[in-house]
Amino acid sequence: MRETGLDIAVVIASTGRAAEIADLLVCLARQTKAPSAVVLSVASALDVPETLPRGVEIVMGDKGLTGQRNRGLDLVINRCDVVLFYDDDFIPDQFSLAGIERLFLEYPHVVSATGTVLADGVNSGGIGFNEGFAIVREHEAKAPRPFVVKEILWAYGCNMAFRSAAMQNLRFDENLILHGWQEDMDYAARIAKRGAVVKTNAFHGVHRGVNKGRSSGVPLGFAQIVNPAYLVRKGAMTPTKAVNLMFRNFAANHGKLLWPEPFIDRRGRALGNWRGVFHLLRGRLDPKDVLRMR
Repeated sequence: MRETGLDIAVVIASTGRAAEIADLLVCLARQTKAPSAVVLSVASALDVPETLPRGVEIVMGDKGLTGQRNRGLDLVINRCDVVLFYDDDFIPDQFSLAGIERLFLEYPHVVSATGTVLADGVNSGGIGFNEGFAIVREHEAKAPRPFVVKEILWAYGCNMAFRSAAMQNLRFDENLILHGWQEDMDYAARIAKRGAVVKTNAFHGVHRGVNKGRSSGVPLGFAQIVNPAYLVRKGAMTPTKAVNLMFRNFAANHGKLLWPEPFIDRRGRALGNWRGVFHLLRGRLDPKDVLRMR
């Protein structure tokens, strides 16, 4: 740690979204506090923009969110004070890294922080970059507000920061493969044993929720049933929360079968839900079986 502040490393795990990475790198260049490192954790050279700012590091390996996050984390863990994970389709406001630095300096008991999402396109088919950037610029023009720090028991993977000293022997669970559904909740539950996990207005941004064509919903539907049960067994989620999460997604997928959103494969998710149910009824509890879902 430098006497003048904290070293903040940004890790971006991404596959097939070079254009979105390029947009995010533009936003990182606007930060009033520069990151000490920017790491792109990708599966192949095709995932990387053709032109990169100087100093951006690349690490490659098998596709899968948790594994990609771990490879990026391993690269920076011993040379930064805070590790910040951004989804490739996130648009941070220009004061985000400065706000994160202030938060972790002023609240030494905090080990994990999720910022404020100004708009989220996950459930609306996505937000275009220009629209999202306009929302961010409008927010930047407002007068700063006093910090709000609220203890929670979760994190939101699109923009979450962790104190590196609390992460030393903690990694994302690579049994939660592919898109790693609930991997952020799992990690937050485990690191919460080492300090406070909070939601805060110290940093802001827009999650675009980019959806490049509707892919099969079967794997996600399977994970919506099996992953919460797996986290209960680990002790990272309460049975009540897991059941609520399963039921809410099961009901949404089946309730919208007749009028599905054009960007969501509700039929596939519903089928995946039932495959997950039968998986549990057979006495299995292996999230990696999602690899067999098509």
